[in-house]
Amino acid sequence: MSMHFSVLASGSTGNAIYVETEDHSLLVDAGLSGKQMDALFAKIGRKMENLSGLLVTHEHTDHIKGIGVVARKYKLPIYANEKTWHAMEGLIGEVPTDQKFIFEMESVKSFGSLEIESFGVSHDAAEPMFYCFHHQGKKLVVITDTGYVSDRMKGTIKNANTYVFESNHDVQMLRMGRYPWNIKRRILSDVGHVSNEDAAIAMSDVIGDETKRIYLAHLSLDNNMKDLARMAVSQTLEGCGIIVGEQFELYDTDAKIPTPLTAV
Repeated sequence: MSMHFSVLASGSTGNAIYVETEDHSLLVDAGLSGKQMDALFAKIGRKMENLSGLLVTHEHTDHIKGIGVVARKYKLPIYANEKTWHAMEGLIGEVPTDQKFIFEMESVKSFGSLEIESFGVSHDAAEPMFYCFHHQGKKLVVITDTGYVSDRMKGTIKNANTYVFESNHDVQMLRMGRYPWNIKRRILSDVGHVSNEDAAIAMSDVIGDETKRIYLAHLSLDNNMKDLARMAVSQTLEGCGIIVGEQFELYDTDAKIPTPLTAV
């Protein structure tokens, strides 16, 4: 069986991504209520009780809201780096010690035939990190919540078969929008979120011969739109000599509707 995944929910209201192989199934983040998480799993025909574990990226509420409830209800092993565990204390309730595991940044953990590589990003959290999933020669990269994509990150995520890639905002919509200036400054900063254009420029450096699918993720509800993100990313890539639809396709993600369970 190949590696399959679904972006269950993506955006500032909550994030969760499901990844499975023949012998393990894992959840990246649980930024929605336990009830919402159960409903999302039902939509892709899966059950949370069959999960092997839960990987945490960072401690912001839209990534950890349901972690405590899910951990306690399903007795799930939870993996996070040490600084993130400290930052989550008091936010997720009591998690039994035997369910707490350390997954340090820039390290690799094996779950049967699945290897997961963690890498650091630039975001205003304790020690934010995201993941590359390697299975039978296939590579899935999840990278959201970063103010920019460094050369080091690009080296790690290069030439994946599938990307779940942040395309958070349209700069003009953000600048003209209703957010207070301090929030706008934070989003636009190096520890905020990447814009549509900046995401595409980073993509142009990492797309390779193996790349077939790019899912635009963590779109702002107030400062972006799916059509706008797709158009901006396509046009920017075209300016770099990369044509969407020739070798790979762009896909939407949603805050409430999971993407179909798909092979990487």
